[in-house]
Amino acid sequence: MSEPAPDPRMQSLINRLRPGAVRRVKVTGFDGADVLVQLVDVEGGATETGRIPRQEASMRRTEHLSELFEVGQEIDAEEIGRWREGRLHLSARACEIPALRSFLLGLERGQVVTGTVSAVHNFGVFVHVDGEPDGLCTGFIRVPDLTWGWISHPSEAVEVGRRITAEVIIAETRSGQVTLSLKALREDPLIRFADQVGRVLTGPIIKIVPFGVFVQLAPEVVGFLHLSELTDEPAGTPDRFVDEGELITVKVAEVDLRLHRVRLGAADGADRTR
Repeated sequence: MSEPAPDPRMQSLINRLRPGAVRRVKVTGFDGADVLVQLVDVEGGATETGRIPRQEASMRRTEHLSELFEVGQEIDAEEIGRWREGRLHLSARACEIPALRSFLLGLERGQVVTGTVSAVHNFGVFVHVDGEPDGLCTGFIRVPDLTWGWISHPSEAVEVGRRITAEVIIAETRSGQVTLSLKALREDPLIRFADQVGRVLTGPIIKIVPFGVFVQLAPEVVGFLHLSELTDEPAGTPDRFVDEGELITVKVAEVDLRLHRVRLGAADGADRTR
């Protein structure tokens, strides 16, 4: 069985977040919340101006950017793109802490790193990555990247103080953060489950949503059964017909490795396979 193809949407996002070239610029003024700059390192004596958007100015919080920058001051900033008739936009925050930038640039997609979980929240997990500058916390794991299995909260997968080994998804100089994945170091369980298409299985309902139910089919494998497979009634909700925790027999209709999902169908008239 071949590996699932990379998600092109994720690859596009990663490409946009890759570090750009560092330019030397001089602060020339302020335009609302943005910093106006002139490039100092332009070849041939040409003049080019640019803009540092408010959100790209600094990792520090301040009432006005004049508290951080002075007209005439020279700083390093990272290119992030061109907008408004080719006007160059830059990020000063990407170059604000040289040690942090150096650390992040030393990380590559797919690299395996170690670290210690520092905080667990409902939206993800923060990690102190080994080798990061003192006083910073650079690692972050999104909930979908914690495990292939179904969890209701990240605390079911990790706890504060735990030592982990994870794969680098992307290191972002502009956010000062490296996005990590725990599950990337483990085989996708759907690869081995893909030959179950057409089989009839029984498992517990682990979550009910307005348009269907999720069913645990195997360790770290969950399938979705649409409401239309539960009833022929034109209106209704799944909780009228089934309860969370109830065992239900279903047929595996499709295993989509690219989207990592299992579509289920009604098992009426089929032989059961446990």
